Amino acid sequence: MPYRDIRALLGGRFRIELADSCSYCSGVANMSPENKKEGNSYGQILKSSSLIGGAQGISYVLAMVRVKLVAVLLGPSGVGLVGLYTTITSLISTISNLGLETSGVREVAGAHHSGNQALMASTVKTLFRFCWVVGLLGWLLTAVFSYPLSIWIFESSERALAIFLLGATVFLGAVNGGRTALIQGTRHIGDLARLNVLGAVASTVVAVGLYAWLGEQGILPVLIITAAINLGFASWFAHRIRVVRITQTWSETLRQSRRLMGIGAAFMFGGVTAAVVALGIRAVIVRNLGLEAGGVYQAAMALSGIFGNFILAAMGADFNPRLSASIDDKIKAVKLVNEQVEIGLLIALPGMLATLFFSTWLMKIFYSSAFLAGAELLPWLIIGVFLHMISAPLSYILVAKGSWQPYVILVTGFHLLFSLFSFILLPYFGLNGIVITNTVLFTVYLLALQIVVRNLIDFKWTKNTKKLILLSGFWMTFGLFVRWISPKEWIEIVGFIVIIGVGVFSLRGVALRLGKNHRAVSFLYQSRVWKFLCGL
Repeated sequence: MPYRDIRALLGGRFRIELADSCSYCSGVANMSPENKKEGNSYGQILKSSSLIGGAQGISYVLAMVRVKLVAVLLGPSGVGLVGLYTTITSLISTISNLGLETSGVREVAGAHHSGNQALMASTVKTLFRFCWVVGLLGWLLTAVFSYPLSIWIFESSERALAIFLLGATVFLGAVNGGRTALIQGTRHIGDLARLNVLGAVASTVVAVGLYAWLGEQGILPVLIITAAINLGFASWFAHRIRVVRITQTWSETLRQSRRLMGIGAAFMFGGVTAAVVALGIRAVIVRNLGLEAGGVYQAAMALSGIFGNFILAAMGADFNPRLSASIDDKIKAVKLVNEQVEIGLLIALPGMLATLFFSTWLMKIFYSSAFLAGAELLPWLIIGVFLHMISAPLSYILVAKGSWQPYVILVTGFHLLFSLFSFILLPYFGLNGIVITNTVLFTVYLLALQIVVRNLIDFKWTKNTKKLILLSGFWMTFGLFVRWISPKEWIEIVGFIVIIGVGVFSLRGVALRLGKNHRAVSFLYQSRVWKFLCGL
């Protein structure tokens, strides 16, 4: 069927959706006085998202320069090797760290919220000491498994020494995790943002300089030096947080660390499962399709999260501690989750659609023409990111409640099915089989997660959140549909129109939630164009 016939057929549906959008925004604008008070919470979410998102934005600009130059300097095989090394160290770190980053933030947030300085000092000292222990354990595990991992992944022992040396990044990352957990648990959002920017600047300078000088031989030094620099920055910011000094014996540290291990072990299991599956799938891709295919997959995965990751980072930085402090109040917890999903979708939706429609251009800009095969993977991966934007706040309910049993069941089930279907479909459908499987299973995971959190805290979506999810889902599905049936020259034209319309809708939605008294909104309302767009 010609494109213009499809467009005419769907024209009525577009008008219906836009009408629904207007009524939806009107519903937000006409909130009851009680709901108007929720604007403070929306404002807090937006503030943290802006700080962390702004830092992520700067990081992505630097990453664009870094990745582009690295792609040119190393090529797909070099990018694939970096991805494999990173996946290996992430897996070992996840195993050895025992979920300390997750449980550490939870414990620090609780101690900080209590106002008990002695409890805070004890929690921080236990966390810092235990991070050193698990860091050394991680390096030891890397040494033990360096040879078998090299044989399994590369079918050769030549990479064993490199994997052993990468154990330094596991150790440095563990110590860094304790410092970051302190900054995050005490909700020093500004310092987290600065930490991200400084780390991005340092990573760019080190990576570009060493890769230009050493080529592929510079991969190992870049990963180790970058980890050391990140630890230095995190230690400096953590040192600025006032924590009283106490004397603590190692027996007391061990006794208090049991709580950290008990909570973190379950989340460590989920992280290990995810890391094992990620490593296994990358290894299968490399063995069946070659190292270049591994680089293409790595590039597509990295690009898919550009406009979602800064929201997810803000969730971990601010939403997670706030939810942990309020989780015993079910009504407040449900309210926080709904608001987080709304703001997250409104901010990220235009960017996700831009990635979906302009995937080919983005692949050329961030990487090179050698990676263009990854543009075909991006639309499906973006749908997965959209589902992740909805499911992530729900997952934090399990973290805040310390509900490890349902978490383990959900995560294990998802990754076992993902690995099974990926291994089955890869020989027949190539990389497309993996990304489609990811999207389908993410949908199932989200539905199952909703059932679990409903039983935990009587969670339910508000009317406005439901409408926003449905509208966002419609536009994501429409974008995928346009890529399927439209000529290439039409995809970008339609995409530009959709992104402009959705961008206005998102800005309007954020403004109406914040209220006219918010500083940013009152500034924008001085423009007649803005008032017209918002129907005021």
